[in-house]
Amino acid sequence: MKAYVLDGIGQLNQHEYVLRDLQPGEALVQVAAAGICGSDLPRIFETGTYHFPTIPGHEFAGVVKELYADADEEMLRQWMGKRVAVFPLIPCRTCRSCANHQYEMCSNYNYLGSRTDGGFAEYCIVPVWNLLQLPDEVSFAQAAMMEPAAVALHAIRRGGLHPDHPETGIGKRVLVMGLGTIGGLIAQWLSQCGVTELTATGHHAPQEELMHRYANENYRFINTNQTAWTDDENTYDLIFDCINDSESVQQALRYVKPGGQIVAVGNPKKDLTLQKDIYWKLLRKQVCMTGTWNSSFSHDSNDDWQILLRYLQEQKLHPQALITHRLPFAQLPKGLEIMRLREEFYNKIMIDLTVCS
Repeated sequence: MKAYVLDGIGQLNQHEYVLRDLQPGEALVQVAAAGICGSDLPRIFETGTYHFPTIPGHEFAGVVKELYADADEEMLRQWMGKRVAVFPLIPCRTCRSCANHQYEMCSNYNYLGSRTDGGFAEYCIVPVWNLLQLPDEVSFAQAAMMEPAAVALHAIRRGGLHPDHPETGIGKRVLVMGLGTIGGLIAQWLSQCGVTELTATGHHAPQEELMHRYANENYRFINTNQTAWTDDENTYDLIFDCINDSESVQQALRYVKPGGQIVAVGNPKKDLTLQKDIYWKLLRKQVCMTGTWNSSFSHDSNDDWQILLRYLQEQKLHPQALITHRLPFAQLPKGLEIMRLREEFYNKIMIDLTVCS
């Protein structure tokens, strides 16, 4: 099969790649769509994956083409030829977190696209446990957006909100710092959670245009490249920090109201430092700082992926609105370069493996 293989740091090459045989409990998924995540950039160009060679890519969807050798008739009937989304974290299912069905906090997990081969390929080996069957109403592009959309929903729920219970957001002033893919998806979810006072910050004018497509009417966009933002101290009940650098954490601690909550969403790119006076705000305002990691996937109707799938099926959530570039498989390196160079605006770059270059 054709695959983009990371042979070393900065050495992503397309070549023929021979997959290993399927092991018990595994499926072969023909990839139809794959999103490029912001975390793919440092993984490919700076830090590398956990070993080489590795096929990157953890946001993808496709069709089950083969199952492990001794799969029974029921398994074949359930999965063969089915359209699927893929939860990329492979839990050990034996540690304490897994025993509590908190698989996203597994202490011994594997991960598609970083610790084992992922979705930047024509085919990917995936445990059947990690598959979610798609209804006809959900496109492959939407399904490839499910991973970041589920991460956004997990953050929303960690912030005490729930789209099925809009009363959880009524009357709350909410700030989203950073309108990348996750921040944009959090803004979408907030419109389902009863939030009517939403402020979002970004530094690209097109981000405001995207907000028009998916946010509720009562939102405010602050372009931090153009606006001196000084008048919101002690304002917000709930803040989602989708940046997580020293500056954003300090801003969040200034702008959160006494007794408010900050949800730390973004992955920090370097060490954070806080001035003593800023740290005091955390103490004196009795701020609740909450971490969030990945998303819940447990084949339960209340996990993040099942809730998300229902909202996609009912067309209440539109993650595809954040797709700014759609490229064929042969142009995946172009997508990476767009993200690296930052010479044009992008949000989500989607690779379509169903079309030829």
